[in-house]
Amino acid sequence: MPKLIIQIPCYNEAETLAIALNDLPRIVAGFDSVEWLIIDDGSSDATARVAEENGVDHVIRHTSNRGLAYAFMTGIEACLARGADVIVNTDADNQYNAADLPALTRPVLEGRADMVIGARPISEIEHFSPLKKLLQKLGSWVVRVSSGTDVQDAPSGFRAISRNAAQRLVVFNNYTYTLETIIQAGRKNMRVVSVPIRVNGDLRPSRLVKSIPSYLKRSIFTIVRIFVIYQPARFFGAVAAVLFGLGFLLGLRFLYFYLVDASSGHVQSVVLAGVLMSMGFQALLVAFLADVIAANRKLLEDIRYTQRAAQGEIKRPQLKRQESRLGE
Repeated sequence: MPKLIIQIPCYNEAETLAIALNDLPRIVAGFDSVEWLIIDDGSSDATARVAEENGVDHVIRHTSNRGLAYAFMTGIEACLARGADVIVNTDADNQYNAADLPALTRPVLEGRADMVIGARPISEIEHFSPLKKLLQKLGSWVVRVSSGTDVQDAPSGFRAISRNAAQRLVVFNNYTYTLETIIQAGRKNMRVVSVPIRVNGDLRPSRLVKSIPSYLKRSIFTIVRIFVIYQPARFFGAVAAVLFGLGFLLGLRFLYFYLVDASSGHVQSVVLAGVLMSMGFQALLVAFLADVIAANRKLLEDIRYTQRAAQGEIKRPQLKRQESRLGE
């Protein structure tokens, strides 16, 4: 029977962590054991103590705050090292309804999915502003286009991940892991599905959304960065097409006026057309180079996965033998 580990990245969550842990199950259908793992991302409050007092099996500590994405990957590595067959990620503010956890893990257990994303009823969440709802939907659309998946709620942090999928994940973004991991999964031909989930009442303001302007800026930057990293040829190719097209149109404008009225000049159009078309050509070269770099990155990721999988399968039985000896 497989092992499930539920991980929760935490940063100063002493006030809400106990509530979230109280709702987590210790028995989930299809799993022989269920363990809890907390990643204390440099908290200055009693987050780690609250976790230990509430029976958390594993507490991983960062000496300083490294950010949500880094904490997420620390948890993934720790869960893999402890023999997890399926990893569930959730939040410390009890946003997601833990009663939906069996529905979240079922597609992975049945072999229908490598990653399952819990889709919240975004339109019905009262404490989400209209702008935040719009950005949530925009982010999900970008992810669907970039990954080729049909994820309905890409920013959702309530997700189940198979061991094989977890070994393949690499997060470059320091702000959040949610969008990037789905795009990686889609581009690596993993099966990603969405299941509807429920949400609980709001216990505290979002840590990621400090203000609407800040959230808007970070969201736009994240979306652009996703396209640059995972669709470099398309991104720079589009830039090249726009620049070259504008230059070409200005060139046609000069040619028109030259043929109609040779004395009118319009030399500025020729100069600007030349500059824009040169920039377009340079952007096209960047598109080719970026595509080559992306191909090399994929090869490195494949090598990394092979090494991690081999090391993980060696360490995993050793860890289980050690645990059985401790039990004796």
